[in-house]
Amino acid sequence: MDSFFRQYPADADEMVAEQIVARGIKDNLVIAAMRTVPRHLFIPPRHRLLAYTDQPLPIGYGQTISQPYVVAFMTAALGLSPEARVLEIGTGSGYQAAILAQIVQAVYTVEIVPELTERARQVCQQLGYTNIFFKIGNGRKGWLEYAPYSHTIVTAASPDIPESLLSQLSEGGKLIIPIGTVNWGQELVLIHKEKSRLRQEKILPVRFVPLVNPPPDKKINRRRSALKG
Repeated sequence: MDSFFRQYPADADEMVAEQIVARGIKDNLVIAAMRTVPRHLFIPPRHRLLAYTDQPLPIGYGQTISQPYVVAFMTAALGLSPEARVLEIGTGSGYQAAILAQIVQAVYTVEIVPELTERARQVCQQLGYTNIFFKIGNGRKGWLEYAPYSHTIVTAASPDIPESLLSQLSEGGKLIIPIGTVNWGQELVLIHKEKSRLRQEKILPVRFVPLVNPPPDKKINRRRSALKG
């Protein structure tokens, strides 16, 4: 992975020191992952000069890669351990999945835009990840085949918490999701599933692109089945 990283003269150590650690992220597993994953490879070439700045960047198809601090904050909030199995809703660029894969046993990531899934899968394979599993589909439905998950992370805003994601969360699990709309503001909500009850807390104001639903008159065709990489 080091040879890929050095292809571009970006300083991830500086990014982590100034944007992550200085702003209160203390989870050593998250800090190490943020230092290791080459963020510029998940960003279209025309925006790579900004790859290590603390801002979201466009990745095409109306989607963005989240700013590094938000990626670190959401990951740290889940309190992950190496044996965790994580469901990610909204693969996007694949960067968040790669950060998770540095820490946990397996990442199951769902994206509704086939082109984004293919691009993310290619980059993650190029970097040697074998514990990320890709699916093209409606993220609101989760990924029942591999449930339950110890943790779930949603990287797009929803007006509510999809029931499917809650039902696929294991007992004692955590789910983090931006709740709200683009026009009326959003909050990151951390949900703890304890004895079949849900405890919620708002932990950070954010701004995410909306969680995309498939067109009502079209079905995702069979070509968009699970892709493993």
